[in-house]
Amino acid sequence: MGLLKFVNIKQGTDSQLRFSSGNTLPLTALPHSMAAFAPQTDSERGRWFYHPKDRSCEGIRLTHQPSPWLGDFSHFVFMPCCGEKINFEPDFRWSSFRPGEAALRPHEMRLRLLRYGADFRLTPTDSGAVMKIAYAFDQTPRFAVLPFDFKGEIRVDEAKRTVYGFTTAKTFNPQNGDFKIYFVFSFDCAIDLSKSEIGDTLANVALRDKAVTVRLATSYLSYEQAFYNLKKESADLTYEQARARAEGAWEAVLSRIAVEGETARKKTFYSCLYRAFLYPTKFYETDETGENYHVDPETNEIKRGVMYTNNGFWDTFRTVYPLYSILAPDTYAEIVDGWLNFYDDTGYLPRWPSPSEGGFMPGTLVEAVIADAVVKGLLPRAQCERALKAMLKNAQVQSDNKKQGRKAIDAYRTLGYVPNDLEKESVNETLDCAYGDFCIAQVARYVGENETAEAFERTSKNYSRVFDRASGFMRGKDSQGRRRDGFSPFDWGGEYTEGSAWQSSFAVQHDIEGLAALYGGRDKLLEKIDALFSAPPTFEIGGYAREIHEMSELAAVDFGQCAISNQPSFHIPYIFSALGDRQKTEYWVEKLVKTAFSDGDDGFPGDEDNGTMACWYIFACLGFYPFCPGKPEYVCSKPLFKKITIRTAAKTFPVLSYEGNIISHFDLTLSFK
Repeated sequence: MGLLKFVNIKQGTDSQLRFSSGNTLPLTALPHSMAAFAPQTDSERGRWFYHPKDRSCEGIRLTHQPSPWLGDFSHFVFMPCCGEKINFEPDFRWSSFRPGEAALRPHEMRLRLLRYGADFRLTPTDSGAVMKIAYAFDQTPRFAVLPFDFKGEIRVDEAKRTVYGFTTAKTFNPQNGDFKIYFVFSFDCAIDLSKSEIGDTLANVALRDKAVTVRLATSYLSYEQAFYNLKKESADLTYEQARARAEGAWEAVLSRIAVEGETARKKTFYSCLYRAFLYPTKFYETDETGENYHVDPETNEIKRGVMYTNNGFWDTFRTVYPLYSILAPDTYAEIVDGWLNFYDDTGYLPRWPSPSEGGFMPGTLVEAVIADAVVKGLLPRAQCERALKAMLKNAQVQSDNKKQGRKAIDAYRTLGYVPNDLEKESVNETLDCAYGDFCIAQVARYVGENETAEAFERTSKNYSRVFDRASGFMRGKDSQGRRRDGFSPFDWGGEYTEGSAWQSSFAVQHDIEGLAALYGGRDKLLEKIDALFSAPPTFEIGGYAREIHEMSELAAVDFGQCAISNQPSFHIPYIFSALGDRQKTEYWVEKLVKTAFSDGDDGFPGDEDNGTMACWYIFACLGFYPFCPGKPEYVCSKPLFKKITIRTAAKTFPVLSYEGNIISHFDLTLSFK
């Protein structure tokens, strides 16, 4: 291996319900692939079904879970086993394994199930995997497929050596109960049906050989597509060939950035770069004619075009897509095409698809994802015009479904803010709307819709309507313009999302100079950010009425009220540099990198949401940060490696100058020394 040796896919997995060190899964998968795999070590923990300290394995889980807070969908478990009679309840079927001997890597999973004497190896394909199993015991070798207690079916074709079926499994996601994933397992040895146990949600297949290769493919579309995916992806590949292909795919991604420096930081860097390319996941398939199709999870209709899923825009707009704009511009453009197809399917742009619209988090920050692609020249003009139409609908037409579009649109357009008597988290909703208006203006200006651009540029200043000069914080107002009594800047929830006024009052990335003017000038705002870092890391439970894990994570480290454990604080250390004081940005960024991150199983300071926190770390090491997605520029700090080389096929960048604090997207360098 070249760079894969630096990747720990368990980074962030040492987490629990009440404290997150990442809330990640150790996913063996191709970049952005339909299918991912992880050991299921203890299903009694529900959505936290893997923990790195466990020594038990209930099977290998095909998972689509983007976060334990979203849950899983279209998931099932399979496992090699042996013997004549097995109780397949998790408490009875599990086997011990030695974590120190197991190998969990992006391109391969290896472990030995001690109870069954089974050496198991798996390497991923786009929709499934190729597995190689060696059974050591002199007992009937078996392979079990367990699609959980949901509506489904399993069939066995003894002559063709296949097990196939579907499941409607889900743990929390909102899609309809008939949404299916189809799967097919193909064995390179004979099946002994007379010794097999087959049920609606179980296939305990007896095998005639002790050394077997198993190929798996899945489809959201049909059985026929699942069999075609199997043929296309792995039917003609040996395990070793499939493994080499997966290894090559990851090495190609990781090698887009080469760094030279201390080994510990390189391990953290490349572990983060792996995580940056897991989500969003593909949600479309290509048929035998070369046409792309996806399924609408709300209606089960099959429709043309690409689609992606498992993406929370409140998180990912900040760092993930800006990194793609440098390292994977073609992928970025295809993903945006998928989000516009989502609009065509549902009438609104997505907020948190997984795969149906979850409607979680404030704002509709997909606007920033689109605007950043537009201003960086990644989309053709026709696509930009298509995007503007969708963005305007999201911002101007109230949906009957609160999961879609903006909230309290009429009140926002009339009053210039989202009132706290109409919507919770009203401060964040208002600030996100103002920022979204800026993003719409950027796209409108790009396609020549100048009147629209001017209108949304005006409303992008609406952040000022919730600024409270007396306290120096953003504070909510009701429909009559009144603020609540008893304000404390340490009070979480209520008008704020996963934070207090400290974390929520500076989300004006699109007009940091205008925010400074509200404080009385640059120096006054810089004093406020100094106060934020020097404040005690305390919290009041406020509107949450209990301690939530983000509060615990803020208090666990001492960066004042800069909760680097959560997205609203990501840009705060860079405010110094944006306003001319780069030294303080460099001080705090380097301290955060050294103190809060590692490649360990507890390597993140909070939830690693779909690559967002991993990409924050990557930018921190690169020495520049996408302060305002939707502007083709970055705020400088300093590189944290001796040498950094960025490789991209998109364009050749001239050498970067660090003389100023702001750099253009198109002035990015290929070499940092």
